[in-house]
Amino acid sequence: MEENKTLALCKVARAAVRELIGVDDEKINKALKLMADELVRDTNRILVANALDLDAAKATISEVMLDRLRLDPSRIRAMADGIREIAKLPSPLGRVLETVDRPNGLKIEKVSVPIGVIAIIYESRPNVTSDAAALALKSGNVCILKSGKEAHRSAAAIVEAMKRGLRRAGLTEHAVSLVPDVTREGANTLMRATGLVDLLIPRGGAGLIRACVENATVPTLETGTGICHIFVDRDADIEKALSIINNAKTSRPSVCNACEVCLVDADIAGELLPRLRELLVDRRIAEGKTPVELRLDEKAAHIIDGTMAGDADFDTEFLDYILAVKVVSGLAEAVEHIALHSTHHSEAIITENEAAARVFCAGVDSAAVYINASTRFTDGGEFGLGCEMGISTQKLHARGPLGIRELTTYKYIISGNGQIR
Repeated sequence: MEENKTLALCKVARAAVRELIGVDDEKINKALKLMADELVRDTNRILVANALDLDAAKATISEVMLDRLRLDPSRIRAMADGIREIAKLPSPLGRVLETVDRPNGLKIEKVSVPIGVIAIIYESRPNVTSDAAALALKSGNVCILKSGKEAHRSAAAIVEAMKRGLRRAGLTEHAVSLVPDVTREGANTLMRATGLVDLLIPRGGAGLIRACVENATVPTLETGTGICHIFVDRDADIEKALSIINNAKTSRPSVCNACEVCLVDADIAGELLPRLRELLVDRRIAEGKTPVELRLDEKAAHIIDGTMAGDADFDTEFLDYILAVKVVSGLAEAVEHIALHSTHHSEAIITENEAAARVFCAGVDSAAVYINASTRFTDGGEFGLGCEMGISTQKLHARGPLGIRELTTYKYIISGNGQIR
């Protein structure tokens, strides 16, 4: 049974943890560079696998989601470049986080160490395969990958290339593995692999994340869906606001840091909203692009044409060319709305009023809060982390983009000279 294969893979991964103990950062970096080289070398084979995934998925997922699945030579090069960027980062391991010298002569050091076996369950983004593997290896961890069925052929081809890079570097190829079972049972096995998996990270839609959080018996780090808000304050620069909203909504609507809700102060709504509709709807139609469907609350609908928003529209991660728009009475109502509807991922305020920006940042409880910038920057690469394992929307043990430091834990090393208690 495939479930048994998955469990056997977990046991192999557990054993591989010990093979990485003591491997120095220079050898890790060599392996990462060779993994990147092998990805580029295998471009044609990866693209063939990806074409099969795309053909199989066309009837089941939207064009926007197909874009998440689609690979081309430039995207594969970007994946390889991401791995090389991770190799340039300083090792997160062996850092002395804190030192305490006790009156009895004991020296206590808090030192960063790998977590162990990290399992990642994700959906239709093949680049997660290489990002996760590289981040895990750089932080001294072994990773088990479980892709969605839509991306499985692509993921398998990517993993095969990376395993070859590991072998060339003289490291165990079991540092990276892909679950062969594309069904839910494969995911369920990872969720319940107590004693074999040290940390489970789900990366995908709300259903996947909820299933992992509710059913896992292994420690789970929740990465969140992104109902990201942009609030246009009464003291906003209109041109700046239009540019930021356009980027946050249309640059790549299928990702979790895309804006899904725009809140507009009533004092500026009459000027902003007609120009927003012209930018996101009329101009895009004229340019042959997909227009943004504006789902409007009652006040916004009195100013511009669009679709009346339903009850669920302010609680939906659309991942599409759809934007919910609400007119609010001011900063306090905007912060209150975000508190009620946010998934605690990324929110932004557009304002030239520093006091308003401070109140917004203090009042909004999300992993990333922006002042006059697009929510699309919530990304490991943009934060200088190389890439990320996901965006954590919880508060323990990490929050925001999960880079190599967030994939470590710590232990205490206590040095003495014969002390007894």
